[in-house]
Amino acid sequence: MLHVLLVRYTASSAEVAPHVPGHVAYLRRWHADGTFLLSGQTVPDDLGGVILAVGDRERVERAAAEDPFATAGVAAYDIVTVEAGRADATLRALLGGA
Repeated sequence: MLHVLLVRYTASSAEVAPHVPGHVAYLRRWHADGTFLLSGQTVPDDLGGVILAVGDRERVERAAAEDPFATAGVAAYDIVTVEAGRADATLRALLGGA
């Protein structure tokens, strides 16, 4: 399954800033294991970020709950699960042939 994780800041940028190094380490870990396919800031960047993830929803929910932004209470996650009906061949391969 494909999941779109919307990361919304719930605090000021000054309150978010101390948690950025932990958040970056968190992203690296989940990218390294193949769960996160893409992550990035929204434009404008004060809204938060977006992560595309693959795997079962429970695992992705656990990953979101571990984000230092979430544990510090400076961001909240909305997770949208997508059942891909059509996809480019490159993306289909990443999704396991879906």
